[in-house]
Amino acid sequence: MTATVTVRVPAKVNVQLAVGAARPDGFHDLANVFLAVGLYDEVTATPADELRITCAGPDAAQVPLDRTNLAARAALALAERYGLAPDVHLHIAKDIPVAGGMAGGSADAAGALVACDALWGTNAPRDELLAICAELGSDVPFSLVGGAALGTGRGERLRPLEVGGSFHWVFAVADGGLSTPAVYGEFDRLTAGLAVPEPVASQELLDALAKGDATALAAAVSNDLQPAALSLFPALSDTLAAGRSAGALAALVSGSGPTTAFLARDAESAGAVAEALRTSGTCRAVRITEGPAPGATLR
Repeated sequence: MTATVTVRVPAKVNVQLAVGAARPDGFHDLANVFLAVGLYDEVTATPADELRITCAGPDAAQVPLDRTNLAARAALALAERYGLAPDVHLHIAKDIPVAGGMAGGSADAAGALVACDALWGTNAPRDELLAICAELGSDVPFSLVGGAALGTGRGERLRPLEVGGSFHWVFAVADGGLSTPAVYGEFDRLTAGLAVPEPVASQELLDALAKGDATALAAAVSNDLQPAALSLFPALSDTLAAGRSAGALAALVSGSGPTTAFLARDAESAGAVAEALRTSGTCRAVRITEGPAPGATLR
């Protein structure tokens, strides 16, 4: 048995998040275009006498260290499938914003799954790992595969997408978090009595990704959860405005928020947008990176 295994796993931004009406099971059908970006958590698995979770890094104090943690649930799910005791110490080195709409918890789940599979030598087929991911959460399968993909159903059914180049992003981390269920609940409140269209991926957006065309991508990005996130966290409007005025091609709430995402023309423009956001007083931290990025990867 390997003594220790470390897996690096990326954050994501939703360049399109089209949301349908609430289903009877409480979920929503989505057309969710994921793009993995180069902000990473690392999950390290080490043999232990029992399941234990530790965490270090920005906002680590907000991460649950019990069995409600998605990484712990991933280890439990894999152990149960293979009749193993889930005796593992999972250490999460956080760099993805917590409760920020960038799938940090989902990333940790995918990282833990890949790490435990390697540590325990279960050698689960890729399809089985993806099935476990889908059981854990709607964003977890994409955290495993990375790159770019269209997620349908509740986001867990993935179709890989072609990306013709690298896109430059700036992320503004808000002072506070948002609960994904609360944002969906606000979406339901805001759309009550309205005819919510079936979610469909934008062909213009898919074409822009395939061509690596940042200007065309900026014209096509959208997030149906953004009005709900802004309703619950109105100060995000000031952050979005600050990024736009600094020259961002597009500004949007990342997923359920409250992290905001800014698409830049190039690295130089990204630096200018980041500096403007840092001095705007509208966010707690700013990060510059690129996408697409690879999915869960053994280190």
